Parts: sequence; structure tokens; C-alpha cells
Amino acid sequence: MLYSKIFKPFMFRLDAERAHHLTIDGLAAAGRIPGATSVLNAMYGVKPSPELAVNLFGLHFDHPIGLAAGLDKNGEATDGFSNIGLAFMEVGTVTPKGQAGNDLPRLFRLPPDQALINRMGFNNKGAEAMADKLSRRRSHKVPLAVNIGKNKVTPNELAHEDYRSCIQTLYDQGDFFVVNISSPNTPDLRALQHGDELKLLLSTVNEEMGKQAAKRNSAVKPILVKIAPDMTDEQLEYTVDTIAASGVSGIIATNTTLSREGLTHPNAKEAGGMSGKLLSARSTQVISAVYRQTGGKLPIIGSGGIFTADDAYDKIRAGASLVEVYTALIYKGPDLFRELTDGLKERLKRDGFRSIQDAVGSNHH
Repeated sequence: MLYSKIFKPFMFRLDAERAHHLTIDGLAAAGRIPGATSVLNAMYGVKPSPELAVNLFGLHFDHPIGLAAGLDKNGEATDGFSNIGLAFMEVGTVTPKGQAGNDLPRLFRLPPDQALINRMGFNNKGAEAMADKLSRRRSHKVPLAVNIGKNKVTPNELAHEDYRSCIQTLYDQGDFFVVNISSPNTPDLRALQHGDELKLLLSTVNEEMGKQAAKRNSAVKPILVKIAPDMTDEQLEYTVDTIAASGVSGIIATNTTLSREGLTHPNAKEAGGMSGKLLSARSTQVISAVYRQTGGKLPIIGSGGIFTADDAYDKIRAGASLVEVYTALIYKGPDLFRELTDGLKERLKRDGFRSIQDAVGSNHH
């Protein structure tokens, strides 16, 4: 109630990006104040329940719901985020060098559509700054993924070197990594999803992950690829084939969409990627297609339009082992995580599944 009655009305009166920075600053401060994370955990934490636990990529997740990239771009508020009920989180997207991103304004709310449009353009302080922040993390309760991208000024034919550089700088800080080739806000980035550029990129990334692991005499950390929802069936099939053949650990489906179908708010005319309720059906379709194509052998993290337990459950039944939220957290606040986990437990019971892992891909069986 605190969020919906006090915090949200105040934040929604502010410019969307200013509200975003205030949230990150507030959670970052909470991470530094003795006892504050315990208070957050008491208010919003989700108690582990065995039927929701997921073991994937050699990592343990208390339940399947995490935070998508884009909210904590510089890894500044991970201690705060680790204590509001999430089972994992992504930081970033980070690029080798810091960059300002696109011109303001670049983040827009569409309240009646429960959507956001952003054209941020990978604004971040750079890989070195993130490594510094993450090295000072106190709370290691949840697995942390580092989402990596390329600088705007780097041409596509050299993009693989940017991803390599991010891995070199941040390898010690992430539990797993995500290759972002699907943001619509960096010119030509989505072209990296197809053809030889994707093969080169993924072979470079795998090679660098292997090198870093060998230096530390440890197992190679997992790396996933985040794909767009706006591909044709043929493009998607080809992209998934290339990703599966590369030997990476999994796919995140999906990023934001360029589609404006069904939006009613005047901000629908703004350029950028749309996230929110109306992306839900399309991202679930993509999850289903990826699961079918890979025979359920390539793990999927589902992302896009998850507002209710049904939304999350639909993605899990379509083939997602884990799911991520972003826009719903802004509209509904951190009570969301208890709502989703309680709802998932009810649905498992209703359908006779002993664990969430039994429900993954059950639509296909």
C-alpha cells in the first residue's frame, strides 16, 4: 500500500527519468545505511518455498522471478534490489566506455496502457565504473547478471571487440552475462542478430568467457543472448539456430518492441522501444517458438509484459525457466514479487505440478 498510496503518486508527478534516478539513488542509499536492507527485506522479501526453486546454469534461484536490465544501468543499487523479493537481477546495459545516450526526454509513461517507451540509448558510466560499484556489493543473496552492449560509435564490424572488452572488465562481478543485441535504441544494433556478424560475435564472446575462466582455473560462467520480439518467423528461426549452434547457455526473450499496436496514450507517437502489458502476448509467442525449435534444450528467460501471476505462468508453460519484470515494478511496486510468487504457487497446486520446473514447457507436452 505504501507504494501505491504515497510513493507512486509522488513519482508519477515527476518526469519519468527523474523518478527513475530518484528510485535508483534511494535504493543505493538503502544499501549503505546499516539495517535499511533488513527493513526492505521485512517489508518486501519473499520467503523461499521449495516448489518455486529453480536450479539452472549451475546457479540457485529461490523462485523464477527476476529484474530485467535497464533499471539499474550502472549496478549502483544492487544491495537494495537484492532485498525486495527478487530471485535474481540484471544490471546494465553497460558498454566499454561511458556514454551519454540519446537526447532528453527519452523515457515516457503511458499509464492507461500500463506501458513505457524508452529511447535511452545505452546511457551508462562504462564498464570500469560498474566493476568498481559491483566490487563493493555487500549483499550476494541473489544471482546477478551483467548485461553487455556496444558503444554507439563502434561500427558493427568491430562490435565483437566491445563485448569482449566488457567481459574482460566485468568477469569477476557477474554470476552470469547477457549479450544485448536487441535494443532498438542503438543504431543498427539489431542487425547483429543475423548472419555472420552474430556468429563472429558469439564465437568471440565464448572465447573470451573461456579465457577468463581458464585464468581463474574455474568453470566458465553462463552467457545468454537477448533477442528482439520484432523478427519475422524466418529471422527468428535463423537467429535461434545460430545462437543454439554457438554453444551459449540460453536465450532471453524478449527485449522491447517497436510495435505500437493497441496503445491509446498520446505518448505512443514517441520513438523507442515499448515495454509493458501489450508486449506480453508477443513475448510469450517468441518463447514458445524458441522452446519448440530447440526441443526445450536451450534454457529461456522470459521477459515482456509480466504484470500478473497468469502472465508469468503463461511464459513458464510456454517454455521459460525463469522470467523477468521491469515495467510492472514501476506501475505496481515491490509488492509485485509476493503477488507473483503466491500466484504461481496457487497455479502449480491447481494444475498438479510438484514444482515450477515441472511446469516449464508443459504447453508443449
